[in-house]
Amino acid sequence: MLALIAALAGGLGLDLAAGDPPNRYHPVAWLGRAIGYFVPLLKGGAEKARGAAFAIAVVALAGLAVHFAAAASFYVAGAIALVVFSAVMLKMAVAVRGMERHARAIMACLERNDLPGARQNLSMIVRRPTADLDEQHVLSATIECVSESTVDGITGPMFYYSLLGPGGAFAYRAINTLDSMVGYKDDYYKDIGWMSARLDTLANYVPARITAFFMVLSAKILGADWKNSLQMLQRDHGKTFSPNAGYPMATMAGALRIRLEKIGHYSLGDGQEQATLEKCRAAISIMKLTTLLFFLAFSVPAMSVLYVAGWWRLLLGFP
Repeated sequence: MLALIAALAGGLGLDLAAGDPPNRYHPVAWLGRAIGYFVPLLKGGAEKARGAAFAIAVVALAGLAVHFAAAASFYVAGAIALVVFSAVMLKMAVAVRGMERHARAIMACLERNDLPGARQNLSMIVRRPTADLDEQHVLSATIECVSESTVDGITGPMFYYSLLGPGGAFAYRAINTLDSMVGYKDDYYKDIGWMSARLDTLANYVPARITAFFMVLSAKILGADWKNSLQMLQRDHGKTFSPNAGYPMATMAGALRIRLEKIGHYSLGDGQEQATLEKCRAAISIMKLTTLLFFLAFSVPAMSVLYVAGWWRLLLGFP
């Protein structure tokens, strides 16, 4: 159990220190290419059934492959090998530094008054059109992305790692990848991607709500408006189309006392203050502290309880 906790800490540390490797070395990028290859083959009759079977198969195969590789590393080379393997796989599933890098690239453009450059950088991390966004909406979208990615790219993988080990973290990343590639509602994807979208909604249900709680606590520790964050969480969490995304975004909007708005879709928070570069920096700080709190106050206790219950021995044969 200590080895798995050490691997979790090591994976987070690796991500903060090194960020993502080039795509040619990244298992998630390999998975994305494989999904992209098979997607056209899902078209042409019984698309809902094909899409559902494909999504379930991808998630199961990704999770089981990493799970059995982790177990094999322990049986062949011992606890140290398990720590190294699990840390590397978790590092591939989380993206603290990657999200910060994207956000800071947008901020750097705005600091140079390069709004077109900021829009271009923003287009790399959001689905919405960015070409006509003004500076306030660029800042809003950036902070929204930091908020939502705290769940999708950090605490979600940590949650499933804490319950299911590295295989769980990678299965969760497979769900995210499927949703980002085929979980759309247009005519081409709506049938082949419906199961991917539903799996993503289900997988994020609990992590989003736990993360929102730790965001409120982070806001209090960092001197942000934690009372307003709690109020906006309670009031605005249901305004987004996703039943999960509103939790971290509404909490962040309240903590920073700003309005987060996707034009024509939702508006979160009261906007007592303007979105600024300093608010973006504060959002990144809340993201990082939320990660630390999630590790200390959820992952470590959860993994310890599961160890006492004999779960890790059953799952990995871990003594």
